[in-house]
Amino acid sequence: MRHALALAALLLSGQAMAADDADAAPQLSVSSGTVTIGVQKLDYKADAGTLILKDDKGEPAASMFYVAYFKDGEGKPSTRPITFLFNGGPGSATVWLHMGAFGPRRVRTDASAHTPAAPYQLVDNAYSLLDVTDLVFMDAPGTGFSRVLDENLGGKGDPKDFYGIDSDGIAFASFIQQFLSRYGRWNSPRYILGESYGAMRAPVVALDLQNASVDLNGLIMLSMIDNIEMGAGFDGFNPGIDIPYALVLPTMAAVAWYHDKLPHRPPQLEPFLKDAEHFAMTDYLSALNAGSDLDDAARQRIAERLHGYIGLPVAYLLKANLRVTGWQFEHELLRDSGHLAGRQDGRFAGFALDPLGENAEYDPSDVAVDSAYISVFNDYVRKDLKVENDLDYIPLSSEVNGGWDFKHAEPGLGVALPLSVNVLPDLATAMTQNPNMKVMLNGGYYDLSTTFYSAEFQLHHLPMPRALQKNITYAWYTSGHMIYMDEASLKALHDNIAAFIGSSHGYVGAGPAD
Repeated sequence: MRHALALAALLLSGQAMAADDADAAPQLSVSSGTVTIGVQKLDYKADAGTLILKDDKGEPAASMFYVAYFKDGEGKPSTRPITFLFNGGPGSATVWLHMGAFGPRRVRTDASAHTPAAPYQLVDNAYSLLDVTDLVFMDAPGTGFSRVLDENLGGKGDPKDFYGIDSDGIAFASFIQQFLSRYGRWNSPRYILGESYGAMRAPVVALDLQNASVDLNGLIMLSMIDNIEMGAGFDGFNPGIDIPYALVLPTMAAVAWYHDKLPHRPPQLEPFLKDAEHFAMTDYLSALNAGSDLDDAARQRIAERLHGYIGLPVAYLLKANLRVTGWQFEHELLRDSGHLAGRQDGRFAGFALDPLGENAEYDPSDVAVDSAYISVFNDYVRKDLKVENDLDYIPLSSEVNGGWDFKHAEPGLGVALPLSVNVLPDLATAMTQNPNMKVMLNGGYYDLSTTFYSAEFQLHHLPMPRALQKNITYAWYTSGHMIYMDEASLKALHDNIAAFIGSSHGYVGAGPAD
């Protein structure tokens, strides 16, 4: 079994360390709170702490920070569903899902514009998933308050043992097993929820857990890209492989529709996107596949039709040889006003640093909310969750991201192939070996980072028995990469995931949030 030996080697410690090894000792702060979800008022307990991962010699290797929320008054807490949540990056802490989507408190930000500076608003989250599942938010080693424990921190850890697709999956799977033991949750229905790169991590962790005889009830993915070659950021890197241009086209169409940049704007978005999908995968992709054999008349016709879907000038599309990357689109769509469209959320707009440039220099939707999330979390974790430390909370680590090992061992082979990153075989293997596991895919129409149509395409091409496709649920939202930044989308996201969790093991929670 892939990673079985490595999982056995990464031992887990629940024992307190000596006082002079404080960084390598498990920490725990306990608090409580109340939140109303739907019509139900819930009391909960919050545990904020660390668990220690050890290497094969029994030495502390990493300290992983988590915040776990447990519903009080549950008749059988040991069999209540539990969901492990993480963001991605790689190099991102899990502050975004925690404070934006599913924790009992959330930060309020603007849904489509830059959120003004402090003071920010922390509000009760009527859309927390605590009505249907206990929640465990985890930070990857090197992010948040999690640390690789080198000799300076009382351990023997090395970043290379954690900063990579396969080693990262092992760490998260090991953490989950330790948590189940620590809290007596081995018989609880188990779910993983990952966003962005976390949705790439999720299949790897699911298969690692299965290889350790720990099945999941469900896998929930937000804003997924599990095959890097299918992503909008890679559409210009592989001459001769044109399908990424087709897969990103519906999202470009959605963003152009939102900003009213179409020559004939349809009244409704979703029927327009269905039409865009059909054009993308038929006439447009056929024209791209023709390459240099496409004659001038056909090239002109496709450029004019493409203009009708994504709004860019025909002359620009012809000059681009009908192939516009995500970065180019973000710069060109709003060029007349001197703005860029957002990448993670195309509804956002920000001033271009170089009005004459070709590619977007930054993401207006990213910088629009970062300060709000990080400021509020730092206040909340210390005042409400009672965490006492002097550590810097690392929301996005350039050290982790820059040192990431993207080599990935394919299931059944045990070695990394010289191909781009693709964890779809992991997901297919996990679903085939655990045919009762359900999978849910959620995506935003305005997400130019991990486009919704590409994600759907990827799951429709999983190398597994066709009958298992019925285990996959799809849900799309009029939002961006961080689906939950739009409150209406957050409500729908809560209701859809709550229904998914309830249907995959029979547990019924508080019901839809109103």
